[in-house]
Amino acid sequence: MDQYGIADRRRLRRKLTFWRLAVFVLVAAAVAFYGYEKRAPSPFDRPHVAKVELTGFVSDDEDLVERLDRIAASDDAKALIVDINSPGGTTYGGEAIFDAIRRVAAKKPVVSHIRTLGASAAYMIAVAGDHIVASQTSIVGSIGVLFQYPQVSGLLDKVGVSVDEIKSSPLKAEPSPFHPASDAAKAMIRSMIMDSYDWFVDLVAKRRHFTHDKALKLSDGSVFTGRQALDNGLIDALGGDEAARDWLAGKGVGKDLPEVEWRSGKKSGWGLFGRAAAGALDAVTGGGGVLTRAFDEISGRKLFLDGLVSLWQFGAQPRNGE
Repeated sequence: MDQYGIADRRRLRRKLTFWRLAVFVLVAAAVAFYGYEKRAPSPFDRPHVAKVELTGFVSDDEDLVERLDRIAASDDAKALIVDINSPGGTTYGGEAIFDAIRRVAAKKPVVSHIRTLGASAAYMIAVAGDHIVASQTSIVGSIGVLFQYPQVSGLLDKVGVSVDEIKSSPLKAEPSPFHPASDAAKAMIRSMIMDSYDWFVDLVAKRRHFTHDKALKLSDGSVFTGRQALDNGLIDALGGDEAARDWLAGKGVGKDLPEVEWRSGKKSGWGLFGRAAAGALDAVTGGGGVLTRAFDEISGRKLFLDGLVSLWQFGAQPRNGE
């Protein structure tokens, strides 16, 4: 074998040694971490105030609902703080989380803390709490329901493309993006929207102890500052986490109890592998965590939305399932 072949074999041997060592270190670290977690006392196994965060677009979040149900069943969770910073989302997602919070409230005090934004379906979730606090400049409200769909028929006409349909009835798959909606289709969608809207208004009236007329007056889609929301009765107090703890103290939940955030613990095998791969690429390329953060952002999003939308739209918010 010539000297070049010998050099190649040595380089290959060094690479194999490196990767064997890397695998050994990763396995050893995983075993050590697993053992540490088994030995380390869990913050969930002592009296505490549970906290969950609701951020971004509200959708069908089974994991959050499961966490809330575990909080309801936990004897060590003496109360719940729901931190909210969201423009809203789907009515179904808001309803499911609302119901889960009410199951917690049946067993222990619950306070909703609106931070920067608690609008539409996020406000729906806030009223599930027994007490709502917000800052003076928080954005609150936007009570209403929205249905949007794209209309691309004009574009198709310009490019010379047509879409033919054979339907079992005129209202099947309406409204369609491929032709303007008929009056009957608009009436059908509006009926569905107004039914959900009436349910939302009645929910606000019941939870905030409003007359139906007052709830209806405040449910025209308007948004309010925290100060305006307090004047209108949409929240109970101005302040932040301290105000939330003050209210809980009045319910017998001591301020000395630590707050423990109940975060999502679900990671699929694909997710763990994907995040590890992103981390490895960051290390190789010197990306400074850019790929890992991008993976976390993408993997944390749902690809599809569900049902009607209750959303305060500002800037580039998700539209029509995009």
